[in-house]
Amino acid sequence: MPSHLIQRIFIAFVTLIGTSLVIFMILAIAPGDPLGELATNPAITVAVRENIRRSLGLDQPIPVRYFKWLFSLLKGDLGYSFTSRSPVLELILQRLPTTLWVVGSAYLLSVLIAFPLGIISAIKRYSWIDQLLTTISLMGFSLPTFLTGLIAIIIFSVQLKWVPFIYNSTLQVNNINDFGSQIQQSILPIFVLALYQCAVLMRFVRSAVLEQLSQDYIRTAYAKGLSHFAVLKNHLLRNAMIPVVTLIALDIPTIFTGALVTEQVFRVPGIGALMIESIYRKDTPVVMAVTFIYAVLIVMFNTLADLTYRFLDPRVKYN
Repeated sequence: MPSHLIQRIFIAFVTLIGTSLVIFMILAIAPGDPLGELATNPAITVAVRENIRRSLGLDQPIPVRYFKWLFSLLKGDLGYSFTSRSPVLELILQRLPTTLWVVGSAYLLSVLIAFPLGIISAIKRYSWIDQLLTTISLMGFSLPTFLTGLIAIIIFSVQLKWVPFIYNSTLQVNNINDFGSQIQQSILPIFVLALYQCAVLMRFVRSAVLEQLSQDYIRTAYAKGLSHFAVLKNHLLRNAMIPVVTLIALDIPTIFTGALVTEQVFRVPGIGALMIESIYRKDTPVVMAVTFIYAVLIVMFNTLADLTYRFLDPRVKYN
């Protein structure tokens, strides 16, 4: 186990270094000028433009810029935004609470709904309950979030006028009424995200449980006279959760990095919206920081999922 852990950490480190190189090279050779409007503004002289470029380090060769960025990153310095000149870490921390609230609530809600429904759908396979749940999950999985978001806005905001469709980023929660307003404006984006994620998780849970139901050890457990609940709790779920754990481990990073499309539809000022805005402005330090954080979270949670397999199934061996 310790040797496997060391090996996994080494692989994760090499993966992140390679990912950082790919991210930096793609953004470095991408079309456009990081100076944005300053690069085409005729009121700014060439000398001033070059001074700005030099102050941002854009006059140096790409390999030099990469290693300077990498060493700063290893020290915890994410750099400064080209457009606002604010620390990138400060910009991310400003958007993080909103992303955690909206995306985190949606993911938690989807997990709480998808697990029991997926298990019920598998146990009641081919029944009308299974067909209904499968149809709903297929619709939720097939429809893109921007479409379900627009439909939800038209029905619940425009027609019924139940909830607002634009997220008020200036709202401060100081009392119970403000908290109610915060929940009200979060209902639609949470609903849209939870619908899609719940559909994905439910299909995986159903498939994983169905695969285990046909195994010999399940038939043996029933032959010994164990109840359905005992078989489900003590035998089936631990083995069925291995592929589901992998899916959850790969999805959890989105809780911290935001939902790009949904945040744009509802104007949620989260990290996903920050990412889109930075891409439009070619604010390279912000894009690199958010993308690399996403890569770090994926590698970290994937490693945790790998280590969790042994707990779920003692038959798993590490070589």
